[in-house]
Amino acid sequence: MPLEQIKSTAEFIKKQVSISPEIGIILGTGLGGLVKEIEVLHTIPYEKIPNMPLSTVEGHSGKLIFGILGGKKVVAMQGRFHYYEGYEMQQVIFPVRVMKYLGIKKLFLSNASGGVNPDFEVGDLMIITDHINLMPNPLIGKNEQELGERFPDMSEAYDKAIIEKAKQIAKQHNIKIQQGVYVALTGPTLETPAEYKYMRIIGGDTVGMSTAPEVIAGHHMGIPCFAMSIITDVGVEGRIIKVSLADILRAAEKAEPKMTLIMKELIKSL
Repeated sequence: MPLEQIKSTAEFIKKQVSISPEIGIILGTGLGGLVKEIEVLHTIPYEKIPNMPLSTVEGHSGKLIFGILGGKKVVAMQGRFHYYEGYEMQQVIFPVRVMKYLGIKKLFLSNASGGVNPDFEVGDLMIITDHINLMPNPLIGKNEQELGERFPDMSEAYDKAIIEKAKQIAKQHNIKIQQGVYVALTGPTLETPAEYKYMRIIGGDTVGMSTAPEVIAGHHMGIPCFAMSIITDVGVEGRIIKVSLADILRAAEKAEPKMTLIMKELIKSL
């Protein structure tokens, strides 16, 4: 979307809120509970924000929340946008662009994903150390130099220093933590057994339908990114069962308190 739209949307939001957020948070399927830990100062529904797409997915609320978490000023997306909803990639990453102009210095993301690593179990948390993006790249099209360079380096898309802090926090609280590579697909179908097998062969540990485009956009703008997955189903040969959205939401909600604790303590430690 044009830079002018990004800036005008950010200016509109600035007039509605009393804080300049330092941290942006994108909450995925069934993970909106972190909002309960935020001292909420302002809530703006997406439909009230100019140029903002509307979330159509069950489990995604569709609000921008401003407040204090762990002593830090934050803006949280309660509900994200997915390519499979019919949006263009520029719309999917639009909120990340806007958050940059609201002042964020770091971006935290979460998602629900399917595990293709045989060592993973439903309910595990995984820190994303890298991704394989099999969706259209959100940077295709005219590059705005003000946002970032034409050919951004992606050798450290996920900030290593933040990852190390997160691992330390998990250890302190005796929370089992996995780490690995997230494969991003368009969806909306869940994967076939052959596709799960392929994701593992190419180096994936989990598979999902979000996160990578937002991280690409954040990294393009020089924002350190940190992301975690809740393993809500397993796509390992011999262990594959039929899965519904209700199953995914239940698994995400069960594991949510652990992720909430890590995210809150991590933000507090920065």
